[in-house]
Amino acid sequence: MSLRKAAVAGQFYPSSKEALESAIRGCFLSPLGPGRSPPAERIAADHVAVVSPHAGYEFSGPVAAHSFLHLSSFTDPDLVVVVAPNHYGVGSGVATFKEGEWETPLGRIRVDEGAAEAFVRDSEIAVSDPDAHRVEHSLEVQLPFVQYVFGPSVPFLPVSLLFQDSETATAVGRSISRVVKGRRAALVASSDLTHYEPAASARRKDARLIEGVERMDVSSFYSTIDRLAVTACGYGPIAAVMTASRLLGLRRGELLKYATSGDTTGDNNSVVGYASLRFV
Repeated sequence: MSLRKAAVAGQFYPSSKEALESAIRGCFLSPLGPGRSPPAERIAADHVAVVSPHAGYEFSGPVAAHSFLHLSSFTDPDLVVVVAPNHYGVGSGVATFKEGEWETPLGRIRVDEGAAEAFVRDSEIAVSDPDAHRVEHSLEVQLPFVQYVFGPSVPFLPVSLLFQDSETATAVGRSISRVVKGRRAALVASSDLTHYEPAASARRKDARLIEGVERMDVSSFYSTIDRLAVTACGYGPIAAVMTASRLLGLRRGELLKYATSGDTTGDNNSVVGYASLRFV
């Protein structure tokens, strides 16, 4: 059985269990966070889906906590699907992880072998490729939050996108919707938004991009990226989860929280934008 060890513990989040649990609690209770710890009030749903940022916890963790507070309202999921971008160009264009476990300071989380096999079988473009995940942070940083809100036993399906064009993203989303049909699944799209622009510019561009996510309109979402040159790094994962969510019966996106790195550092000259959204 394969074990994928944590690649960015001690960089993007603390490397000890106690410090990591404390950091996650702090994200929920932060002034930029939801101001309360999970679980949220339980909801009756077959699927839940969110967009969550993936920077270092000190910068984007409180924003991510809004998404995970919403996920904590979901009762007894049997699968968590995390779709994340491939920043480093290593490995295949659309990659999952066939089997085994991923390790974080909070313990190990099991890959759902059946879901991974079904995803590769259903999709004409996905393969199992551990190399695509080996050094990537964008998926890994979501897992301690997953473990914190759902416990150690929930399995997950990792999906890494090097190819993020509209055709690929929507095809991935369609496959995910078929794989999770009949299961109680939570979907997470991992993405930061505008990178390294003044805060006012980032907020303006990101607001337009978020409008497309709220409408669950993949076409206008990609048009905004092209027209405004929005440098969101996980636009493909957002589009994939939007597509899957609509096919699973969710009808609109809702912004839970937006902030930039400048809200934490006080430097608004060059920021990264972070958004937490849910699909309902």
